[in-house]
Amino acid sequence: MNFKRQIFGFLAMLRFKNLLPNRRAALAAGSPEPLPTEYRTNRLAQRLHPGVMEVELVARRPVAPGMTELTFKRTDAEAFPFFRAGQYVSLQGRVGDSLASRPYSIVSSPRQALANELVLCVADAGFFSGWLNREVEPGDRFRMTEPSGEFHYETLRDRRQIVCIAGGTGITPFVSMARSMADGDEPYDMLLFYGARDEAHLAYREELDALTQKGLRVVYVLSDEEKSGYAHGFVTAELLEKYVDVRQASFFLCGPQAMYDFVEAQLTPYGLPVKAVRRDATCCPDLPLEAPRTFRLTVRIRDRVFTMDAAENETLLTAMERAGVPAPNKCRAGGCGYCHSKWLGGEFRVAAGRDGRREADRKFGFIHPCVTYPLADMEIDVPPEE
Repeated sequence: MNFKRQIFGFLAMLRFKNLLPNRRAALAAGSPEPLPTEYRTNRLAQRLHPGVMEVELVARRPVAPGMTELTFKRTDAEAFPFFRAGQYVSLQGRVGDSLASRPYSIVSSPRQALANELVLCVADAGFFSGWLNREVEPGDRFRMTEPSGEFHYETLRDRRQIVCIAGGTGITPFVSMARSMADGDEPYDMLLFYGARDEAHLAYREELDALTQKGLRVVYVLSDEEKSGYAHGFVTAELLEKYVDVRQASFFLCGPQAMYDFVEAQLTPYGLPVKAVRRDATCCPDLPLEAPRTFRLTVRIRDRVFTMDAAENETLLTAMERAGVPAPNKCRAGGCGYCHSKWLGGEFRVAAGRDGRREADRKFGFIHPCVTYPLADMEIDVPPEE
């Protein structure tokens, strides 16, 4: 046994002794051509995950009162990255001295993205969305993040039968999901309940009707108008049971908070698992305070320091954008973590039900500015934009 160990030890010593000469010989025998500076894998990764893109508005059209469809192309002529129907992008533009951005669900299909076309739909509501709805023209340029979000179909999680419930402008992700199903890119059976005040406020009506020829089922629900061919009122459990076995479906909800509360109350008696009911995230709003206090916010981005006013009723992200500070963000709902920043001092509060930080983030003092409101003068360290 000892003899075998000695033999193997001697061979190992020889291999180590010859290691350096063998490496030198291999290097000398190598090609004199320099190593490539770009690899195919890197190019593919850049196409799939471009981070932030510069885009140009190429067309706009009204689709319902107060709703405008915007069509974009990439200025570098590359295709948009492929995405899952139901995902969103964050669009950023400069309005006067302020930077503004909002997440918008994608209306177009994933296949359209490969042809360098991506379509959004914005409502005439709020500062940035109102400006987009009324002021922008073809030729205007913006920054756009790559598609993100978890509001999409997952084969291992969701049932084949999905029920999509849209309220008002919440129709946008479901248009993309219906198109993707019609293209054969998704395996689900889709039943859509689309609620609006009246027939005139049903966006994409003609397209949705056309998609019924390719497997989509649609039930239009009008809250303020009674008309033949439409359900009247709201999406109740009774209405759902006319069209689907509630316990054998997965639900996707997109619309105002009041709609979420109402529909989820209708579904509660069925005892559905948590994964069976999914809601699209909404932006964190200003708080309804009568006399909000104003504090001083200090923002560090690498070697730059910015100071600005921050109202008690607005998020830190809103304060930074109003001051023109380039703060990274995507979902504006506390979930994605893209705006993840280091807290350096000052009191704050996080919007109820929107604290998406990991436990380690809380322990080591990180915050999400998109859902954080100041309660005193504050200082934070923000990562630079891509």
